[in-house]
Amino acid sequence: MDMIFGKNKKEQLEPVRAKVTGRIPTWLQGTLLRNGPGMHTVGETRYNHWFDGLALLHSFTIRDGEVYYRSKYLRSDTYNANIEANRIVVSEFGTMAYPDPCKNIFSKAFSYLSHTIPDFTDNCLINIMKCGEDFYATTETNYMRKINPQTLETLEKVDYRKYVAVNLATAHPHYDAAGNVLNMGTSIMDKGKTKYVIFKIPATVPEDKKGKNPLKHTEVFCSITSRSLLSPSYYHSFGVTENYIVFLEQPFKLDILKMSTAYIRGVNWASCLAFHKEDKTYIHIIDQRTKKPLPTKFYTDAMVVFHHVNAYEEDGCLLFDVITYEDSSLYQLFYLANLNQDFEENSRLTSIPTLRRFAVPLNVDKNAEVGSNLIELASTTARALKEKDDQVYCQPELLYEGLELPRINYAHNGKRYRYVFAAEVQWSPIPTKILKYDVLTKSSLKWGQEHCWPAEPLFVPTPDAKDEDDGIVLSAIVSTDPQKLPFLLILDAKSFTELARASIDVEMHLDLHGLFIPDTDWDARKQAPSQEEPDGAPDCCEAPQT
Repeated sequence: MDMIFGKNKKEQLEPVRAKVTGRIPTWLQGTLLRNGPGMHTVGETRYNHWFDGLALLHSFTIRDGEVYYRSKYLRSDTYNANIEANRIVVSEFGTMAYPDPCKNIFSKAFSYLSHTIPDFTDNCLINIMKCGEDFYATTETNYMRKINPQTLETLEKVDYRKYVAVNLATAHPHYDAAGNVLNMGTSIMDKGKTKYVIFKIPATVPEDKKGKNPLKHTEVFCSITSRSLLSPSYYHSFGVTENYIVFLEQPFKLDILKMSTAYIRGVNWASCLAFHKEDKTYIHIIDQRTKKPLPTKFYTDAMVVFHHVNAYEEDGCLLFDVITYEDSSLYQLFYLANLNQDFEENSRLTSIPTLRRFAVPLNVDKNAEVGSNLIELASTTARALKEKDDQVYCQPELLYEGLELPRINYAHNGKRYRYVFAAEVQWSPIPTKILKYDVLTKSSLKWGQEHCWPAEPLFVPTPDAKDEDDGIVLSAIVSTDPQKLPFLLILDAKSFTELARASIDVEMHLDLHGLFIPDTDWDARKQAPSQEEPDGAPDCCEAPQT
């Protein structure tokens, strides 16, 4: 597994033309932009966790049936500090680092107070966010980095705290039809409260307002007080419908007191996260019209959720689909020591990612009998059972076992939908196939090849598409076979058959998330390499020696 997870990858600073086999649809013009960890050792130091690796951006520019690839490390302050020192000096969530290697317990004592609520890393390795006309590399801290999506150049550093009081924020925002960004973050012990803050960033700024930067016009949409001042819930994403927001306050919690002393104790922040299996998962439903949560207390069993799939409203109910785990063992598996030693045995101990559907009644009949099911939809077997004290216990419907990294046709986000495009991870958290799952018929189509590890599949609709699955699916594929080149896979989304692949003679990394930017989103003449680029790859820029 070391060649997939532990090896530093080289940059490909100049675009290299891929070898295309098959036929790319003529309408597919644009750039697939992806993000993920690419460097796991600096000098003689090594990150503990795969999610700590330094961010490596890469892109596939598709134009007139040809594909060009390039990659570049995000030149974050974290990257620059580490490279200058030739060792890891900036802490990540799973790796605590100290700027001074001779730092002793006494000097730690003088400096740890500044780390009580730490100044987190700007190693933005998880996703790409569009905000107005700009693009940002994002992670789960209060920082993001503006990037040039054409050259992958790193631009200014942005601190959310200048615009909204959050110490942490998700890397999975939502976008409405106008392009406004809806996101949420955690505000730790601000004015004596720890809150989950939902905020909106406008896509455009009115002419009569000063400042063209949409971030300066960020609006706090709603805030929810954490059930615990010192142990807020971890969350990776949230759900939206046309009228509501869905937030799961799960018993996978960050202990603020432990985090405040992690630096002096020499332990990482991840050790301050704990799953409390005896607790409940609370389901918060926020009405977008009133900007207030519904008064009913909805809850379900203890679980861990990283990815929401979709949510929608039907006949007075709100349905939402999520990938659930029975515990937090997935995070533990991705410590590099577990990935590279006894991997198969460790992966079997990991909770299986399971697609489940929940149904929540939007108007609860106070006269309903205790124990009665408040869901009467024919479309789901999910139940919501009335309890005393205005509480409702939600029992989900199990849809599919063994899938992760879900994507949908985003035109159906927040609306009734049918198809999930995901990585199949049967009995292991490692993707082996790409899956198209039909939530209506409970059937699936799959693509897979031996030694191939697919990244998150991303759906791109056909222009003027009429059906939900009219389009193609893109996935960056890496291989455990050193004789097999990595490639961009292009599938017909309807039949799930391969249309084309673009093989690249580079060291491509396994990424996490990203987005597709159609040529219509910028001047195509500026974003695509010249048609006269050479076929072969120019010399790659080396990652630092380890």
